[in-house]
Amino acid sequence: MDRPPEIQPTVARGSEHDPDAAISIHDLTVAYDRRPVLWDVDLDVPTGCLAAIVGPNGAGKSTLIKACLDLLPRVSGDVRMFGSPWRSVRSRVAYVPQRETVDWDFPVSALDVVAMGTYGRLGWLRPVGKAQKQAAMHALDRVGLSDYAARQISQLSGGQQQRVFLARALVQEADLYLMDEPFASVDAATEQAIVEVLRDLRSSGATLVVVHHDLQTVAEYFEHIILLNMRVVASGAMDETLTADNLRATYGGRLTLLEQAATALGRLSKDR
Repeated sequence: MDRPPEIQPTVARGSEHDPDAAISIHDLTVAYDRRPVLWDVDLDVPTGCLAAIVGPNGAGKSTLIKACLDLLPRVSGDVRMFGSPWRSVRSRVAYVPQRETVDWDFPVSALDVVAMGTYGRLGWLRPVGKAQKQAAMHALDRVGLSDYAARQISQLSGGQQQRVFLARALVQEADLYLMDEPFASVDAATEQAIVEVLRDLRSSGATLVVVHHDLQTVAEYFEHIILLNMRVVASGAMDETLTADNLRATYGGRLTLLEQAATALGRLSKDR
C-alpha cells in the first residue's frame, strides 16, 4: 500500500470546525488488523453541496463513508452530522452502498427494495401500506424504472440494480446522502440518469457525498472535492482544490491517472 502523502489537511481542526457542516470529522483513524486504513482524518463537508471523494485504490474512500455510519469500528476520532452523532440524526441520512456488496439473489421485487427505504419513518413492525408503495413507485419513476417495479431484482441488469438502490435512497427523503461509487459499472444512460437525480437533490437543499473513481468527469459532476489517500490531501471547492499539485500529492507517479487528471483539469479550465 502506498504511504500516505506528507501533506497537512486543508481543513480546520478541533474547535474551529464548522458547527453547521453536514459532516464534521475530527481526527478519525480506522485500522484493519492494526494496519491503518485512514489516518488522522479531519474534515468538514459543507451543508448543501455536491461533493466527491476521490483517490487511488486503497486510499480508504469507502472506509471513510462506512466509518461515518458506524459500519466500521474506529480506532479514534469523532463524526458529527448536522452537529450530532449519526444515530441521533439517522432519519436524515441515506446510504447507497456499492452494488457488489449486495446479495441480489434475494427474492424480492424492485418495488419491495425501494419500499424498504420507508422503514425509517414507518417503523420496523408496521407493514408497508399504500402510501409507502406510492412513494416507492414515484422514486422508481424518477430513476426511469417504473416499468420494472414487479421484476425480481436478480433479473435486472447491473445498471438497473444501481438505479433501484438510488430509488431506495430517494424515498427516504433525506437531508444527507452518502453514496459509494454509484457510477461503477453502469452504462452511459444510467450514469446520466444518476447525475440528474444528484443535481435535483442538490437543488432541493440536500447534501451529497459520493465516492467517485473517474477523474475525467469529477469536475463536471461535482462542485466540492475531497482528495484522499489515507489522509485528507486537500478538500474544498472544485475550482480551487482540483489542482495539479494536489492531484500529484494524492496519486503520486501513477501516469495513467495523472493523464486523466490532466484531462479533468483541462475541462475545468475551459469552464472557468
